[in-house]
Amino acid sequence: MDRNRLFGGNPIGVLLRLVLLSIIVGIVMSALDIRPENLVYHLRLLIHRISDLGFGVFEGAFGYFMLGAVVVIPIWVVLRLLGLLGGRNDRPN
Repeated sequence: MDRNRLFGGNPIGVLLRLVLLSIIVGIVMSALDIRPENLVYHLRLLIHRISDLGFGVFEGAFGYFMLGAVVVIPIWVVLRLLGLLGGRNDRPN
């Protein structure tokens, strides 16, 4: 399987676009006071538990990133999977 086909382009470029899109979506969701409380609560709890293990580097200003990533990453994964499944029919015999 081709790496570019799997990620939808250069993996570094895709990662940068996903980070920027996550931040933008997080800012918009925060401005609209839309909060998926349960998911964010458990994600923060996980980060807190990791930092309790001595990994304090994970603490910081990831609020906007996490809030946006909760929406952006699952949508991206679903779209990539749908694209991979739909792309199989396009191959010539």
